[in-house]
Amino acid sequence: MTDPAYQRLGLPVTASPYAVLRAAVRALHPDTRAVRGFRTSRKRFYRQMLCAHAARQAEGDSPTG
Repeated sequence: MTDPAYQRLGLPVTASPYAVLRAAVRALHPDTRAVRGFRTSRKRFYRQMLCAHAARQAEGDSPTG
């Protein structure tokens, strides 16, 4: 089962890790990105999105988001 937050990014399986990271950054509200105290949580979110994408690529899943 894929993470709902990853599904909302709407990325194809062929997307690069950098494209996943850019989409994940854009998915967060600017106020959330601005709070220094959330830095660890943001990094964890980005890592989760990258891991979900890598798992999807490994499965060979269809690009339906």
